[in-house]
Amino acid sequence: MKITLKDGSVKEYEFPKSVYEIAVDISEGLARVACAGELNGKVVDLRTVVDVDCELNILTFNDEAGKAAYRHTASHVLAQAVKRLYPKAKLAIGPSIDTGFYYDFDCEPFDRAALDELEKEMKKIIKEGAELVRYTLPRNEAIALMQEKGENYKVELIEDLPEESEISFYQQGDFVDLCAGPHLMSTKTIKAIKLISSSGAYWKGSEKNKMLTRVYGTAFTKNAELEEYLVHLEDIKKRDHNKLGREMEIFTTVDVIGQGLPLLMPKGAKIVQTLQRWIEDEEERRGYVRTKTPLMAKKDLYVISDHWGHYKEGMFVLGDEEDKDSEVFALRPMTCPFQYYVYKQSQKSYRDLPLRYGETSTLFRNEDSGEMHGLTRVRQFTISEGHLIVTPEQIEDEFAGCLDLAMYCLKVLGLENDVTYRLSKWDPNNKAKYLGDEEQWERMQNKMREMLVHLGVNFSEADGEAAFYGPKLDIQARNVYGKEDTMITLQLDFVLAERFDMFYIDAGGEKKRPYIIHRTSMGCYERTLAWLIEKYAGMFPTWLCPEQVRVLPISEKYHDYAQKVKDELQQNGVLVTVDQRAEKIGYKIREARLERVPYMLIVGQKEEEEGAVSVRSRYLGDEGQKPLGTFIDEICKEIRTKEIRKIEVTENEK
Repeated sequence: MKITLKDGSVKEYEFPKSVYEIAVDISEGLARVACAGELNGKVVDLRTVVDVDCELNILTFNDEAGKAAYRHTASHVLAQAVKRLYPKAKLAIGPSIDTGFYYDFDCEPFDRAALDELEKEMKKIIKEGAELVRYTLPRNEAIALMQEKGENYKVELIEDLPEESEISFYQQGDFVDLCAGPHLMSTKTIKAIKLISSSGAYWKGSEKNKMLTRVYGTAFTKNAELEEYLVHLEDIKKRDHNKLGREMEIFTTVDVIGQGLPLLMPKGAKIVQTLQRWIEDEEERRGYVRTKTPLMAKKDLYVISDHWGHYKEGMFVLGDEEDKDSEVFALRPMTCPFQYYVYKQSQKSYRDLPLRYGETSTLFRNEDSGEMHGLTRVRQFTISEGHLIVTPEQIEDEFAGCLDLAMYCLKVLGLENDVTYRLSKWDPNNKAKYLGDEEQWERMQNKMREMLVHLGVNFSEADGEAAFYGPKLDIQARNVYGKEDTMITLQLDFVLAERFDMFYIDAGGEKKRPYIIHRTSMGCYERTLAWLIEKYAGMFPTWLCPEQVRVLPISEKYHDYAQKVKDELQQNGVLVTVDQRAEKIGYKIREARLERVPYMLIVGQKEEEEGAVSVRSRYLGDEGQKPLGTFIDEICKEIRTKEIRKIEVTENEK
């Protein structure tokens, strides 16, 4: 058989060989670092036997799939350690993830001391160097084995598998786990591990199931890489919006109000107000007209749009559906059906199109309680929502305009390099999930693909991520922990105009159905705020800061001049406060820095006599004394242009 390697060279063998044996034949050094194989484009276990001509790539920790196999093996080491120290614990699942791995257990939660003990036990297991042995069992024997071991979650996983599935296990020493692999050849290959944290996680992600204990960990091939990652984790903790946003008093949550219902405090509300005014003004410049529609509607509206059929589980329903005499309402999960009736209030001709409706929309979605997180996953949120009613001839230009607006927003916020683009398509194997037929879906998906290529967008594609009424472009970003969220969407809708009997009169006097583009310009304000907190570690660009200047009088004698400075700044639209406390000036400066105020203006006798201010900033540190008018001109220009100044000094230099 002929084995074509990644570099194009060919190895020939007379008898079948495993991927690992081929790696050994190529190089002993390669075999030592091999984690998995890629056989004709498919990731396989090192134990996989090759007996036909093929293309083969040996995967190491430097390859994403190799890294996944390495860390997946580490998750099995964790599971073995848990079973040794906590024999009554039940095993659930333990996959690799982008940042390492996790394993879910049915047992009491682990504190930091318990994690440290587990980590010690994992290092013992690694030192023992047990080989991982893969074997398969018939379905009934696989179930019997897991029942014998009391692993009810594994039994459930086996029962969920299709009848024709191969059921495989991996054994390392006295530990056996149900797993499809791939895995390393031996535990001794793992060089550097760390258990990061423990939290709760519902079995299969459903709040209807039992809460399990999830342990997160990571693994590397070198201790130096692990240490570098741990330093990175410390930076992440400082940026985590769920922690930092509360410390900065930007938002909070209260149990008696409920999960997913954050309270924006004055600082957070001011940032969102600034964003909202900017977005609304920008949309108006781009030809949008504003609507304001109800926060709820009768069930009848959602039946017409078919949200009732496709999205009811995600809605908050008000009223008793079983009572035929009562009206049933629902809080709106989106604004589109409301704006369609704005459109329908008068007859439209092709000359009226495109029509661009914009609304700052508060929406409600009944997310699972296990999914709630800070400001990124909430049950009430506000978005910069818009719907464009267009003719077929206008769809490409209008889609391009929507994308240009989204990219403009990202650029102004300094986020344009932090996103990826995804064409989200329907799932042809689950047609009941969508409106429309296969021909319509393929036509609209091809249209969106053509537009993205023409616009020069670098995008990936994903099946099953489309809206139920059409394909969409999702602009994705990752939080500090690597979890990906959708920040902005642009959706093509080819079915709802018919369901709502929307039409326009064309040049020939005929009734025609329009197309609809659903879009957000900046997306959800709450999620964007979380993104900005993490991006800038709370040190927002000056134009977004809820407090842009703090005036610091050296003593009580200069309070009047400090107030004069404040008044002049306020008259020019600058957000400013005065610190009149009887504290030393050094203390006031340190506190203002800790509260991430961009500019501190120190005023004393010299500044009052010369009509000046001594400027300290988080950008350059001590910027020296300036005439008050000069400083006002400079900061007003910075705010007006939405400049993102770079921080050019260290904390010590400040």
